[in-house]
Amino acid sequence: MKLAILSRNPRLYSTRRLVEAGRQRGHVVRVLDPLRCYMRIDAGRFDLRYKGRTLSGFDAVIPRIGASVTRYGTAVLRQFELMGCHTPNPSDAILRARDKLRAHQLLAAHGIDLPATVFGDNPDDTADLLALLGAPPHVIKLNEGSQGAGVMLTEKLSASQSVVEALRGLYASFVVQEFVEEAQGADLRCFVVGERVVAAMRRQAPEGDFRSNLHRGGQAAAATATAEQAAVAVRAAATLGLAVAGVDLIGSARGPLVLEVNSTPGLEGIEQVSGVDIAGAIVELVACGAVNRKHSGRRAAP
Repeated sequence: MKLAILSRNPRLYSTRRLVEAGRQRGHVVRVLDPLRCYMRIDAGRFDLRYKGRTLSGFDAVIPRIGASVTRYGTAVLRQFELMGCHTPNPSDAILRARDKLRAHQLLAAHGIDLPATVFGDNPDDTADLLALLGAPPHVIKLNEGSQGAGVMLTEKLSASQSVVEALRGLYASFVVQEFVEEAQGADLRCFVVGERVVAAMRRQAPEGDFRSNLHRGGQAAAATATAEQAAVAVRAAATLGLAVAGVDLIGSARGPLVLEVNSTPGLEGIEQVSGVDIAGAIVELVACGAVNRKHSGRRAAP
């Protein structure tokens, strides 16, 4: 198999591990910076070039597209798809996951539980919007934030109103959610590959914070997802159309709640604490999908 990995930095742990896993399994692997890819689009014809050379012959592509390049990165990925390449995470699925509001609406529509969430646009509706959610504490999240950035906890109604007004003044898109106190600053990252959770880790927020992200100082430990947690994680990823995803769950009195579905989950923390070869599992899934695509008669990249 000829495999492309869309990544801006080949030295990143996750990218390096995917390259290693692919080459160990006999595949030809190439890392491509999506911002150096450019394309020509004609009726029924889709071409891609990279640093002056034509990109051709790829069977599959693994996207490692950062949030800051979502729009262009997904356009490049879509071009690969139109050229017949298999991908575990299609461009439209990544766009669904990156938009927190859209993702929450889709998950809720499929009966997947998550913290109660409100969203509004007009400043005149702020008081009623917050009343619709209930009494603070409130969690306010930027709609396209990642790694815990742009997530705030407000403990008083006046603070919630002030933050909402400030964000509206910046024309930022955000959602407001209930604060689930019984989670006690911990969540469970379930790494979904295909139709199963291949690894899980429990993350605990540092003292004085409620965000458990490792980039924010959270501590991680190996964990085993229960059958209920694993089922919720797999359903959440499938609902958004992702075959590879990091699904963050928190415990609550009403069962596991989905906090977020990450379409480009990092491998470093969870591989280190779990000891699982997640990169290998991803490559094997992608190779199987590429083979099935060829056998189904769909054209691979020219």
